[in-house]
Amino acid sequence: MRWLVIVIILLFLLLLDYKWGDKVAKNAARKKIGIERQSDITLFTTGETLFDDYFAELERAKHHIHILFYIVRDDEMGQRFFSLLEQKVNEGVEVRLLVDWVGSFGLPSSLRQKSGQFAFANRPTLPFFFYKLNERNHRKITVIDGKIGYLGGFNVGKEYIGQDPKFGHWRDCHLKITGEGVADLQRQFAEDWKEATGPSFGDDERYFPSLQKGAVKHRFLPTNGAYLEEEFIELIKHAKREIVIGTPYFIPSKKMMNALLEAIKRGVQLTVIAPIQADHPFVKEASFPYFRQLLHAGAHIYQFYNGFYHAKVIVIDDDICDIGTANFDRRSLFINYEMNCYIYDKPFIQHVKQTIARDIDTSTLLTAEYFRKQSWLHRFKEAVATMLSPLL
Repeated sequence: MRWLVIVIILLFLLLLDYKWGDKVAKNAARKKIGIERQSDITLFTTGETLFDDYFAELERAKHHIHILFYIVRDDEMGQRFFSLLEQKVNEGVEVRLLVDWVGSFGLPSSLRQKSGQFAFANRPTLPFFFYKLNERNHRKITVIDGKIGYLGGFNVGKEYIGQDPKFGHWRDCHLKITGEGVADLQRQFAEDWKEATGPSFGDDERYFPSLQKGAVKHRFLPTNGAYLEEEFIELIKHAKREIVIGTPYFIPSKKMMNALLEAIKRGVQLTVIAPIQADHPFVKEASFPYFRQLLHAGAHIYQFYNGFYHAKVIVIDDDICDIGTANFDRRSLFINYEMNCYIYDKPFIQHVKQTIARDIDTSTLLTAEYFRKQSWLHRFKEAVATMLSPLL
């Protein structure tokens, strides 16, 4: 009986820690609108093509390399990454590597020492240790010489280049940006670096060179566990004909779910693409209650089976495309540090829609019959996942 009392007290203290920490974090969060920029933007959907380009640009760096990833693995891919950073350090290039403490937990110091200046982002501290353990920097930003930027869903590890047999082909979205928008990525990296380390690295022209306008109009949206919900709801309300959502985890808030259902009622066609397999326990089952409601309302739900689907993309008509680091789930909405890019260029949006159409060709359409045939074990897992959904 005593152990039960102890467990209840511990659970209460964890809940208090989380709720209080969340309140303090939300009060401190600042809304960032982002400024419309024009840059040249390239879309990568496979790790093989992305990292061929990425490593080539790192090789050409002359002054500095600033990198923020959520996950960097200690595997063949990670060792290649660190060897390249060590090479650039030896050439006299400033290298700063920032990785999330939880996402890259256990990364050996022998590798970290190769990367020049290294820091962990969002290292949990007192007070509110349990809340901060969940508050993760999920942004994936790279800036090279202040002129080239990368942002998207890929991390550094063999699974992201399709070399993990558990997942096979890894389908994602990552952007390469050249032009005036790179300065915004640099400013966000500088802010995250200062939060993690204390000192900033400066704001002179070496880090913020003069940049030309590109062809694609866009706007970056950084969030720190607040304001993303209202931004996504505004996107949904903007839709007149169609909404397409690609996400590895579909766990929307109640307000976002209501906005989607209202959009369907006013005649908007909603299409959702999610993976048929999961990379974390319960995340797939947590999406099922929402999928049931949306199917009943008339949405099309597709499960991607050609490997693992990790893309984070929202397309609204032919007007707006969102690509970035935020998943369509509560963790991205209310806890994580994220960075998204709204794109307003019709040719680019058409290119994204064509890519999604090919994804649908290697997906299966989810039906109500699928849920009617579920076993009691699946329903139990779904109930557990629903309880855990705020932290998934």
